[in-house]
Amino acid sequence: MSRLQIFDLSQPQQARFSSSDAAEIAAKLQQQGIRFEQWQAAAPVSASSSSEQVLLAYAADISRLKAEQGYQTVDVISLHPAHPDKDALRQKFLDEHIHSEDEVRFFVRGRGLFCLHLGEQVYQVLCQQNDLISVPANTPHWFDMGSAPDFTAIRLFNNPAGWVAHFTGTTLARQFPLLD
Repeated sequence: MSRLQIFDLSQPQQARFSSSDAAEIAAKLQQQGIRFEQWQAAAPVSASSSSEQVLLAYAADISRLKAEQGYQTVDVISLHPAHPDKDALRQKFLDEHIHSEDEVRFFVRGRGLFCLHLGEQVYQVLCQQNDLISVPANTPHWFDMGSAPDFTAIRLFNNPAGWVAHFTGTTLARQFPLLD
């Protein structure tokens, strides 16, 4: 189940707001300029579906988002618990960073935790199957895929080369709860 928790920077272990209601999550995030929506596949998809099958199942929503936001490229990424580099990949995104373009993720299956540093608060968004999140360019954030990552996600990019993380150098992310 999707979840939004909001923490004050001064109390990283105690959420001051928590909700698993998708409409409430979307509304709270919209107030911060963050898109959150849920999509439904037009065809069945599974962990064994090809990238082409995944993209075809969500083609209408992908086309709509590309037209609205000008995204140029789309791909599919999958990670499984047996991946030999899973620990290094997890560590890479656990430190606060920004991107010069939006970070757009749609979870076809599995889950991931986006942590957004917005002023004096941290918004933790647990994204699950059917959730789309779009983190605006230059928003400080970190991402946790968990110790046994198992997800498939669609990524949309403004830049055909994809995004590059620019780390902020803060240790803020280490103060807040992780996915597991």
